[in-house]
Amino acid sequence: MTTTEMQGATMDTDSTTAVTTDERTELLAELAQARAFLIGTTEGLTDEELGLRPTASSLCLGGLIKHVASTEAAWMRFVTEGTSGMALTLPDGVSWDDLMSGTARTYPQWAIDRQNEFQMLPGDSRESILSEYAAVAARTADVIATACDLSRSTPLPEAPWNEPGASWSVRRVLIHLVSETAQHAGHAEIIRESIDGHTTM
Repeated sequence: MTTTEMQGATMDTDSTTAVTTDERTELLAELAQARAFLIGTTEGLTDEELGLRPTASSLCLGGLIKHVASTEAAWMRFVTEGTSGMALTLPDGVSWDDLMSGTARTYPQWAIDRQNEFQMLPGDSRESILSEYAAVAARTADVIATACDLSRSTPLPEAPWNEPGASWSVRRVLIHLVSETAQHAGHAEIIRESIDGHTTM
């Protein structure tokens, strides 16, 4: 390889690295903004108010934040551990149809935990759920900073809401987290306005 070719190769590598770094930074910044919108809906509320369900849905502000934090943590396990990091096992003799219809004779712990995510439980407080969310956000930043390739693809675990045989890249995971967090921030805005008329966006 000539000196010119070597210089060209170096420039191409540096350029690729710069683009990748910028992409990571921008995706994480967009996720951070969506998180900030969601968190902002809880400003000035008591722990009791975070558990209120003032709309026709069963959602409450504290539960939304707990759910979004748990979901983000699960996707980071998917990035670091692969498909097994999000695997959802069912008890013997229980099918997905049983679970989804609410007729399962036994429910897996992950399903019980998921149900609990959507409500403020005894011991939950604004401080505790936001602290946990901050820890999850810091973990996400660390995982994405050390991920070798945002295009690396991993098969999704088997679940009714996942397309059979589909795989997601690290990039797709990040885009999904931005979308889901923003969607729930919108839900939270409606709930907050229903509580005291306050809007944050």
